[in-house]
Amino acid sequence: MKQYQHLTPAALSWLQSILYERFGYAVDLAYTESGVRLTLSSQIGGQILFAEQFTGFYEVGLDLPCSIWDAEAEGWSSALGHPIPAPGVNKLISPLIKLSGQQAVVRYDILGLTYWMLNRIEEIGRTDLDCHGRFPATSSHAFKHGYLQRPVVDEWLNILGQVIAKTWPHAELRQHQFSMKVSHDVDSPSLYAFKPWRTVIRMMAGHLLKRRNIKAFFTAPYVKLLTDKNLHSADPYNTFDWLMDVSEAHNLKSAFYFICGHTSSMDADYDLEHPVIKELLQRIHRRGHEIGLHPSYGTYQKPEELKREAEHLSTVCSRLGITQERYGGRMHYLRWDHPVTLQAWNDANLSYDSTLTYADRPGFRCGTCFEYPAFNPLTNKELQLRIRPLIVMEATVIDSVYMGLSTTSEILAVFENLKNNCRQVKGCFTVLWHNSSLNNSFDCYIYRAILEI
Repeated sequence: MKQYQHLTPAALSWLQSILYERFGYAVDLAYTESGVRLTLSSQIGGQILFAEQFTGFYEVGLDLPCSIWDAEAEGWSSALGHPIPAPGVNKLISPLIKLSGQQAVVRYDILGLTYWMLNRIEEIGRTDLDCHGRFPATSSHAFKHGYLQRPVVDEWLNILGQVIAKTWPHAELRQHQFSMKVSHDVDSPSLYAFKPWRTVIRMMAGHLLKRRNIKAFFTAPYVKLLTDKNLHSADPYNTFDWLMDVSEAHNLKSAFYFICGHTSSMDADYDLEHPVIKELLQRIHRRGHEIGLHPSYGTYQKPEELKREAEHLSTVCSRLGITQERYGGRMHYLRWDHPVTLQAWNDANLSYDSTLTYADRPGFRCGTCFEYPAFNPLTNKELQLRIRPLIVMEATVIDSVYMGLSTTSEILAVFENLKNNCRQVKGCFTVLWHNSSLNNSFDCYIYRAILEI
């Protein structure tokens, strides 16, 4: 009896793109009466049959079970060296994978898991949101079942790669290398320069009366008065050259994402066309680092406004003689309404988005640390946009409103675990650290240590 075809032709085509990027071979996915068949276009003979499809991966609003598979016990290698979480099913068939010559049968829906996680199916239509309208980690399937800090999709695709290698022994699969990307949301380029004097005076009073910080008391008006065409060197938030220095020392390129509009009081206090910001943009570009978009607070459900801000960034950069092959960025406050925000980024002609991690917990929101092409599951269309999953934001780990860790060992343990998991699957460890979160030697030490571990 022919199985119900959960994956549309467009979705199968998108999955073929995912697998091509991962393994370096064009694959063909097609439904048969026994399941979904995978063949390599360049290889004669052989097939892998995915004999199970779990309905929960393709429907919105279902509470899925989760099992675990001991790959090592069945003769396969686990990328992280531990049994692998298996969302979508209560109990797995054993053996999970059967090999017979150039035929393999897989009894876990790896394709469905990939579709479900990468397309954030569990987030569509959710109402259990936080005060910023965000889907929290604590409501996610990954958090509830204990695998948020594991790249579960990458772990299963690693298994699929092993099956492909056994099915087609002469196929030379693409080899990936671990990498790291650092980015910086520019919510506040200056602590004092763009604030009205009444606000600066209140800050001065706080420095003097609450914190007994005489140096900060005198620094505030000094920076405010002397910031003219450049950010002042005494400004606590002017860490841009330091960040670029550290990136260059580690052969990295920093990406700085600028707010280009005002839709809420939660937005920045600077304007992109201010002479100080223009000079900063030119300096970043001159040093070979990246400029990107940080859409204002209210844009995540307003595609036209997001597009307008993207065009504003492009226009200002063009006037300054700044040219980039592509522009990407990240949503302010990590606000995201899937797939509304996804489609908005695509329609704004942006090349990539790097929003998708959770604010309240770090980890693999999309189940992967590999960049991938976006797909809109509601319109059933592959998009031009690329998703660059964010793994961890510094505020998530350090700020008291989230995890609130304070000791060096606690903080570094979180970052090191996530980085090592990315390294084990040869993916990309993406880190967000705000320019305004490097106010003392402790913060600077932690940031450097994260790049070096």
